[in-house]
Amino acid sequence: MEIAELGEFGLIKHLTKEIKLENKSSLKGVGDDCAIIQYQEDMQTLVTTDMLMEGVHFDLQYVPMKHLGYKSAIVNFSDIYAMNGTPRQIVVSIALGKRFTVEDMQDFYDGLQLACQEHHVDIVGGDTTSSMTGLAISITCLGEARKEDIVLRSGAQENDLVCVSGNLGAAYMGLQLLEREKTVFNQQYREAQQRGDKRGLEELQAAQPDFSGREYLLERQLKPEARRDIIERLREAGIRPTAMMDISDGLSSELMHICEQSNVGCRIFEERIPLDYQTAVAAEEFNMNVTTCAMNGGEDYELLFTVPLTMHDAVSQIEDVKVIGHITKPSLGKLLVCRDGSEFELKAQGWNPLAPPTSEGE
Repeated sequence: MEIAELGEFGLIKHLTKEIKLENKSSLKGVGDDCAIIQYQEDMQTLVTTDMLMEGVHFDLQYVPMKHLGYKSAIVNFSDIYAMNGTPRQIVVSIALGKRFTVEDMQDFYDGLQLACQEHHVDIVGGDTTSSMTGLAISITCLGEARKEDIVLRSGAQENDLVCVSGNLGAAYMGLQLLEREKTVFNQQYREAQQRGDKRGLEELQAAQPDFSGREYLLERQLKPEARRDIIERLREAGIRPTAMMDISDGLSSELMHICEQSNVGCRIFEERIPLDYQTAVAAEEFNMNVTTCAMNGGEDYELLFTVPLTMHDAVSQIEDVKVIGHITKPSLGKLLVCRDGSEFELKAQGWNPLAPPTSEGE
């Protein structure tokens, strides 16, 4: 069987379905954004890990090393916040080839440390080794939360409100812009090589694409932010979500995870999905449906969460949070209600890191 047939979560389920926890301190294992370990009576430890592979998760032709370091830390912090916890420490493992210099890795660590400083997280260890296949980054983050504060994906109840922070689809459109310019550059570079145009090659090396007016989209892709501010606002408002996760693989995919693990359905309203103006303009330029980009784009690292219906007024007053739908009985399905009133079943069309790669430009 090809791994791509199962997909990332199918493979994880297949490999871990027989695992049984033996230690009393291991409270929650595979299946959520973080494992839960309890070493203290009043606090529980959260553990998450993310691996980023060159050519799969990032392209160094347009991703600066400092931005890569920052993003590598942020994606882990986001998982901890998605459990309603606080990140405290990370360990960093890197495999790199001979083409990388000390200055390259210093830039990476500068970005890593900047993210840690902003979120008050300590770098406490890691490992470095050589690689024959490009740069590989593996970061494990430890966080903590009180038992009564931890939020799982499995707590959504019928009639709960479905909420998201920020806006969606911008990171995906930022990626489209970068990939388009990369394709154009590579094509022009090949043509200049074929002509033997040394001056043309030198000019191309010094050229920079014009992204004026698109800075926000690039920032969302290259320098995402973990939404600690939303967690703090929810706590200040006395709101504990019933279920929560971060949007890394796309809204549609994450909604399906919450519904399946909570054994519920949902109705999401297209007109309520938050979009940035730059996202809408870029989607039109690429002849893409902006709702499709928002539902399936991924890498927004916003928070998707559910709250009881009684919290409607309180959650609606939180800045940068929007109610986009509600939880239903599982028999009613997982539906997107379009602006014209038509309904479509949600599909997990978001990012699948185990899918076969497409050819350049697809």
